Amino acid sequence: MTLDPVFLARIQFAFTVGFHFIFPALSVGLALLLAAFETLALRKGGDAYAELGRRFGKLLAITFVVGVATGITMEFQFGTNWAQYSRFVGDIFGAPLAAEALLAFFVESTFLGLYMFGRGRISKRLQWFSALMVACGATMSAFWIIAANSWQQTPAGYVFNPATGRAELTSFLQAVFNPSTLIRFLHTMDALLICGCFFVAGVAAYWLLRDRNSLVARKALRLAMIVGLIASVLELFPFGHEHARQVGVHQPEKLAAFEGLFEGGPNAPLTVMGIPTNDRIIGAVRVPYLLSMLVHFRPSGIVHGLNEYPPEDRPPVVLPFAAFHVMVSLGMLFILVTAFGAYRLRGGRLYEDTWFLRLLIFAIPLPVIAAEAGWIVAEVGRQPWIVYHLLRTKDAVSASVSAGEILFSLILFFAIYALLFVLYVYLICRAVKEAAAESTAMPSELQSDPRSKI
Repeated sequence: MTLDPVFLARIQFAFTVGFHFIFPALSVGLALLLAAFETLALRKGGDAYAELGRRFGKLLAITFVVGVATGITMEFQFGTNWAQYSRFVGDIFGAPLAAEALLAFFVESTFLGLYMFGRGRISKRLQWFSALMVACGATMSAFWIIAANSWQQTPAGYVFNPATGRAELTSFLQAVFNPSTLIRFLHTMDALLICGCFFVAGVAAYWLLRDRNSLVARKALRLAMIVGLIASVLELFPFGHEHARQVGVHQPEKLAAFEGLFEGGPNAPLTVMGIPTNDRIIGAVRVPYLLSMLVHFRPSGIVHGLNEYPPEDRPPVVLPFAAFHVMVSLGMLFILVTAFGAYRLRGGRLYEDTWFLRLLIFAIPLPVIAAEAGWIVAEVGRQPWIVYHLLRTKDAVSASVSAGEILFSLILFFAIYALLFVLYVYLICRAVKEAAAESTAMPSELQSDPRSKI
């Protein structure tokens, strides 16, 4: 059997990026909530929110360090496995990636160090400011990465130079704020906030199962449920809906792939479920006219189908269709879970629902899985193009790297990342358990009447 270097290079990049994405998904959301904890600590006083900052700051630091380590490995692949791609996009990607590394990452890492090691040594205002800057740095980092990736989806602000075979930058603003950047940024940031909310909710639920009197855990769970509900609703509408509309306008093949739409036209149906193949959806359950309504706000709106495109230009269907429906299904579940939590919170019974607290613990990885599914939709749905309608994936690999070398490094990465993931889970669990053990020694103001509604 002959090994395909293009396929192996894609598998390696998908694996390393997919593994790396776990940690930004958690760290960005945690950074935003950490800023909220410190803001509440500064405005309302008391020790509960400050204690939340201390506890979740430690969890954020662990996540951030592992994310940095896995991100470096991912970036090296541009020069090893994807030399032709790097050559083609180098003039475009240089500025946003430099901004992410020199500005956003520098701000995030510097102030995270100040936040972690300055506690008790700096003023409360500076403590709050450092948490705020960590959140700002994480947000800026996400923006620049999304802007660069969005250019691959909807290229703008460039000209192609046939003499050099490169895309050359003509407008920095047009390249950064290409047609998909802003909606993808909002959609992604809201998804990362949901990841952070479910992480905080699951950890707080564990603490409550260990100590129902913990005011720290109650305040964390309360904030996570309220913010999580708002973010989950926003993720469905307007962010998710508007992003799907943007894809329908600028990347119609991708929309057709994740909807399993082969025959386009007006009155296009929405596929609720089915078993995907690359030429049909088996047992499809469809809602007539709904896809046209969602994309164009009228049933007569035309939605293009896959059969309108040459076979060599069509994206695969199975992965985008499955990943999209997993993402949407989980998104609906997040709304239900957080809405139930908010309902029980209003009645003052949230902290006593043992079964629900256990559910929140098991739900911690679900938003990360949804975010990974969304990444699969975006990247696999763009195929066969690595830069949409400009550069095919098969033409972007390095000619000098053999399939055997890629396979060896892929196996090595898998082994190292498996160990790294086990270590990460161990460190997080240990930190969470240590915090739970500390609860029994908390000052009286951090304990509460278990009947309190907070």
